[in-house]
Parts: sequence; C-alpha cells; structure tokens
Amino acid sequence: MRLPGTAAVATTAVTVAALALTGCGGSDSDAASGASGAELSVSSAYMPQPVSDSMAAGFLTIANEGATKDELTSVTSDAAGSVTVHETVGTSMEEVASLDVPAHGRLVFKSGGNHLMFEKLKRKPMQGEKVTVELHFAESRPVTVEIPVKSATYNPKTGH
Repeated sequence: MRLPGTAAVATTAVTVAALALTGCGGSDSDAASGASGAELSVSSAYMPQPVSDSMAAGFLTIANEGATKDELTSVTSDAAGSVTVHETVGTSMEEVASLDVPAHGRLVFKSGGNHLMFEKLKRKPMQGEKVTVELHFAESRPVTVEIPVKSATYNPKTGH
C-alpha cells in the first residue's frame, strides 16, 4: 500500500509544480502583449514578387484586441538594407516614423494604401519564398512574421 501513497504524493507534487509554472506563464503572457495592454496579432501578410532588384513592397494587417493603443515604430528584415513604413493619404505617400495600432482596431497595410517598403534588397525574393520581418512597437514586444512572396499581380480577396 505504500506504492500508491507514494504515487499519489508524486502526482500531487507534479500538479503543484505545473500550477506554479502556469502562474508564472500567465505573467509572461501579459508581458508578451506589452505593458500597454495591447494584444497584437498579424494576418494577411504578403509581398508581391518584386519587379525591381532593389525594392519591394509588403502588406499585412495588425489587429489589436487589447484595450490600449500601441504604435508600430519600425520594421527590420535580413532581406533588405532597410524597411520603411509608408502612409498613403489621398494620392500621396510618405515615409512615417510610426503608425498607430488602435485599441480594439486594426492597422492595415494594403496595395494603394499604407505599405512597407523594402529597400536595398540583398537578393530578389521569388514567388513561393518567405521573407522574415520583425515588427517593433512602442510598448509591446517585437513580433516576427514570415511574409509569403506571391505573384507580382496577386490581389487578396479578403483579409484587408
């Protein structure tokens, strides 16, 4: 009868340890969202296969399910010398230092609108490949995204 008692104690110890780790994980999860309370996720990412050997555009949607806004402050990628954020207002586009990701809202990058510009490409990405980027925010931790390279004429039907 000692064996089942020992097994019960071992099971209880494992359960207590698991609960303790889960408690620690909860605070880590909150930190991953950022002190701001933003809850960020990325969808609908794509890059049309570039026509140029030196430049490309990127599109995606950043959703914020949190109660506090955040700001996209920069984007980095090993695929390019620099990645800049461009805002389109009317018919003009300009590079900006940051863009808001509203609380309970979305920041959308789409063809003809806000977009990422990959400049000084290290090599021309081809259809079917993926380009990795890291999105940096004012409050939240960086988010790494793999952007699939689509045909040069790709036009998403949904997601934006």
